[in-house]
Amino acid sequence: MRFSALLAALTCFFCLPATAIAQSDPQFRGEYTDWRVFTRDTEAGRVCYALVRPSDSAPRSHEHGSVYFIVATWQSGSVQEQPNLLVGYDLRPSSPPRVQVGSNRYSMFVDNREGFLDDLEDEPRLVRSMRRGSVMRVEATSTEGTGTSYEFSLSGVTAALQRVDALCS
Repeated sequence: MRFSALLAALTCFFCLPATAIAQSDPQFRGEYTDWRVFTRDTEAGRVCYALVRPSDSAPRSHEHGSVYFIVATWQSGSVQEQPNLLVGYDLRPSSPPRVQVGSNRYSMFVDNREGFLDDLEDEPRLVRSMRRGSVMRVEATSTEGTGTSYEFSLSGVTAALQRVDALCS
């Protein structure tokens, strides 16, 4: 993976309106098997996150754009290991993404091109499942009605999240 392309794709990640916050470019902080760690400094403080690209995407005929699964922590403590899905197309709010790790399933809500867990209490549960699992599957639906699915490797997620914690503690 080309990190410069990844950095460019994530430049708007964690963005607030330019008038509300000044930000630095994401800084690559390490690679842990399939996961990458980045930080981004903002006026509100440092944001640290681990991300992974899908190892498989379906359907192949769909234009998926840049797709990532991200787990973010804010140095301020306001966000701790928040998982979310970021895709390169608008998601259908009435058919929100669903995440599965082993037999554990989690529902998300949609915010344009992102999916977040419906229940905040599920965030630590999903992260624990990710640390124990080997593969995570996510199903989503575009606003046009195309059903999509992604498979993400969980190899390296524990080490990546330990690095995120160290960078934002």
